[in-house]
Amino acid sequence: MNPKETTPVAAQYDLVIIGSGPAGFTAAIYGARGGLKTALFGGIAPGGQLLQTMDIENFPGFSEPVVGADLMQAMLKQSARLGAEIFTDEITAADFTRRPLAVTASDGRTFTASSVIVATGARASWLGLPSETKYTGKGVSGCATCDGPFYRGKDVCVIGGGDTAAEDALFLTKFAASVRLIHRRDALRASFRMQEKLKANPKIEIIYDTVLEEVLGEAKVTAIKLKNVKTGAYAVIPLNGVFIAIGHEPATAIFKSSLKLNDEGYIITDCRGETSVKGVFAAGDVMDPSYKQAIIAAGAGCRAAMEAGRYLEELKK
Repeated sequence: MNPKETTPVAAQYDLVIIGSGPAGFTAAIYGARGGLKTALFGGIAPGGQLLQTMDIENFPGFSEPVVGADLMQAMLKQSARLGAEIFTDEITAADFTRRPLAVTASDGRTFTASSVIVATGARASWLGLPSETKYTGKGVSGCATCDGPFYRGKDVCVIGGGDTAAEDALFLTKFAASVRLIHRRDALRASFRMQEKLKANPKIEIIYDTVLEEVLGEAKVTAIKLKNVKTGAYAVIPLNGVFIAIGHEPATAIFKSSLKLNDEGYIITDCRGETSVKGVFAAGDVMDPSYKQAIIAAGAGCRAAMEAGRYLEELKK
């Protein structure tokens, strides 16, 4: 349900940012520092997917690994220091057919803005196992690129059968001693070329017709319990890391009727980050199905805020 024009407006801003990952906070930093009256709506736990990442060692500026939650807390404080207003409310509806643009928060209040940046991110799809949740950040990961380097010389597995799973498995061979690719069907969905690469790599073992039944461990992952879907047989395999690679889901549900999305649900933008609606920009994983990296999301947030500033300058002419 879109905000009603008759709903009292709680506040008017130059720029409203929806989402609080690296893209959202970087946009807030650039918006506020650029002199825009800026508000960021980040939900009750601002930080996005990085809140689930224990150690980040590829974000520039840190000589030692930084905990994801600490990095996001630093971005939040920097945004606030520069003048951005940070709200812990979530945005539950958006009306981009009216001017000024309007969004509704989870507490029912409506806010308006001359420009909006959508930075709601994408969530890794999970299997939904209790043990998977228990060991997330303790050996279970949804990002091989982020966490693979922590498994040098160790045994890991990848759950999935598409190109993403194949790419993750190949990437992990740079670090891990062995990689098991576990797929529930009797054939992979990955492209022919990807499958050829998998079969040619001596570190990779493909296990077909098998599902992850349980992640085992103590303080960290020590093994996995598998089930063969054809025979019903169980097996326990000792290993150190479990990478879930069954896809991502962009957080675009509330924008389906207002912004153009691609077939996978990601927001379509031009080279400047502008969406199908003038004055509405998108940044980060919500419009990026390829990289899923904090530094790329941050750069996109910077670009979106700068373009929003230019858009607002044009409105004044």
